[in-house]
Amino acid sequence: MVLRDKSVVLGVTGSIAAYKAADLASKLTQAGAAVDVVMTRAATEFIAPLTFRSITHRPVSSSMFNAPTEYEIEHIALAERADVIAIAPATADIIARLAAGIADDLLCCTVLATRAPVILAPAMNVNMWENPITQENLERLRARGFRVVEPGYGAMACGATGAGRLADTERILGTIQQVLGSGGDLAGKCVVVTAGGTQEPIDPVRHIGNRSSGKMGYALAEAARDRGAEVTLISAPTSLAEPVGVETVHVQTALEMRQAVLDAVSTADVLIMAAAVADYRPANAGKTKIKKESAADMTLELVRTPDILSEVKGGLVKVGFAAESEDLVKNAVAKLKEKGLDLIVANDITAADSGFDVDTNRVVLIDGKGNQEELPLLPKPGVAHRILDRVADILAAKKM
Repeated sequence: MVLRDKSVVLGVTGSIAAYKAADLASKLTQAGAAVDVVMTRAATEFIAPLTFRSITHRPVSSSMFNAPTEYEIEHIALAERADVIAIAPATADIIARLAAGIADDLLCCTVLATRAPVILAPAMNVNMWENPITQENLERLRARGFRVVEPGYGAMACGATGAGRLADTERILGTIQQVLGSGGDLAGKCVVVTAGGTQEPIDPVRHIGNRSSGKMGYALAEAARDRGAEVTLISAPTSLAEPVGVETVHVQTALEMRQAVLDAVSTADVLIMAAAVADYRPANAGKTKIKKESAADMTLELVRTPDILSEVKGGLVKVGFAAESEDLVKNAVAKLKEKGLDLIVANDITAADSGFDVDTNRVVLIDGKGNQEELPLLPKPGVAHRILDRVADILAAKKM
């Protein structure tokens, strides 16, 4: 949502990783951004401007001396219309020229002329990346407000292995979203989100768990980041990548999650408890693997896990989830009152297209005054923003 109707200038420079910029341009365009690609002359040796024009449906700029386009003075117009400039890949050469303030091509001129935030995603040989000159140039640019997406580690086209690979598209995209959302309606707020399903060990191999994928909690963390919040994500085990720009704390059990939550909420404005915390855990977890031939049957003694939401006190906004298989609203309202919540998100886990293990959700939002809002089936990021709309309203009301 933060990318919709935004103007993004995507700079592409002369690196073998230039082909990856096409994927970034595609995802930005799909998200609703107007993407203007500016290529250096060297970049056109690696990938054709036609590729980007086909993806973005907009002109591609590569020279200060092109024939007139829709822009009057091209680099000035691009610089002024940009909400953000992202250079991916950013070579050692472009980093050095920007650090020195050199304006010898369209991309450098556009960066020098803009007041928009600038993001650099470096890509180069490991020795070039580790060279003190490159690192000094980057520090100079960071001090001037440039945002750097650290490169990845791995095999390179030159045959070397090390740091210098262009960061994954999702990391660059997440950084762009975070930068664009820095002035959102949750700016200055600290939001704690829990996600995933806890695992309560039976022995070193087995555990009691649930089907939570963590997708809803991760979507909430990213949505809060995109609205300007400082976000702490407390995550039980999932297969999801850590969100960019979010402090992620990994836990396994309900007890570990309890401690992490209590530590995090001391400075928080909002707690969103999206994790599926196990209600019970084995009373005595085996220290070694239990062999199945040691007994025909097994009986586990289970004990209750802490009720984390009920333990959290203070004036912060508390949001809970109620995953129910029957009496959805009735059970959710009871939970809301029992735990003293400001908002509860109720979802029917028996529906095939919502709840666990899917990318969509259909929920009912119920606030502390009993107001109910039934949302249609939405992608989980869409649900996350609708929840945060209500959270922003509650925060505003508390401030009044």
